[in-house]
Amino acid sequence: MTVPAPAPGPVISLHGVGVTVDGSTILGPIDLQVGAREHLAVLGPNGSGKTTLLRVLSTYRYPSRGTATVLGATFGRADLRELRPRVGFVSTALDDLLQVRAPALPLVAAARRGGMRPAPDALADPRERAAAERALARVGAGHLADRRVDTLSQGERQRVRIARALAIDPELLLLDEPFAGLDLGGRESLLADLDALLADPGGPTVVLVVHHLEELPTGVRSALLLRDGEVVAAGPAREVLRDGAVSDAFGLAVSVEQAGGRYRATAR
Repeated sequence: MTVPAPAPGPVISLHGVGVTVDGSTILGPIDLQVGAREHLAVLGPNGSGKTTLLRVLSTYRYPSRGTATVLGATFGRADLRELRPRVGFVSTALDDLLQVRAPALPLVAAARRGGMRPAPDALADPRERAAAERALARVGAGHLADRRVDTLSQGERQRVRIARALAIDPELLLLDEPFAGLDLGGRESLLADLDALLADPGGPTVVLVVHHLEELPTGVRSALLLRDGEVVAAGPAREVLRDGAVSDAFGLAVSVEQAGGRYRATAR
C-alpha cells in the first residue's frame, strides 16, 4: 500500500464558509479545521446541512462565501480537478452500483481509472488487480471479489463502495451515512472494519456523516454538530458529544453515555 505524504497544514480549513441556494442559506457560516488523521464525525438532524458540507469538502460544490481549503488547495485559487483524485467520496446518492452486474473486484479496480463500469481489461495489470484486492481486504470484503455486486446485501455493497474510494489511496475519505439501511449485524460488522481503517497509520483522514451516536467508530477524534445549517458545537469528540450540545442539535433532551470508546444517546 502506498502511504500518502501528509498535506502541509490542516487537511481541512474552513473560514466563514456558507452555501446559499435560491436566496436561502442552507449551510454556514462554518469555521472548521481538521488535522491529518484527526477523524471527524458530523451529526445533526435531517436538513441540518451535513451532506452539503461533504459536497463542499469533496470539491463538487463551491461555497457561496468564505474560504475553503482542502489538502492545501484553496477553492478559487487552485485547479480542483487535480485535487479530486486525492479525495474519496462514498454516498449512495452518487452512484448506481446497486444494479451493476459485475463482480466486485473489477468494479473496484475500475475506480483507479475513474470509471463507474469495469472495462474488459480492468484486471489485466497485476498492479491494478493487487490494489483492488488490497482495497477490498481493508474493509473486510476480500471474500466478495468474485461476487456480482447486484447480488450482495446492503452492507456488502457498502463495503464495495468504500473499497472503490480506498482503491485510489485517498488522503481524505468522506463517508455520507455509511450505515444507512444496515441491520444491527451489518452495522456492527462494518463498524469493526472502520475501526481498523481509522487506526491504520497509513490510512486516510476520515470525515463521516451519521445520524446516531451509536454509529461512531472508536477512532473518531473530533465532532461537529449542526442544526439548520449552523454549528451547534465543534471540537474534540469527548467535549462536543455531551448531553447539552447533542440535545440542542437534535431538539430533544438526551443523555449521552460513553463506554469502551462507543457512544450512546437516549431520550430523557
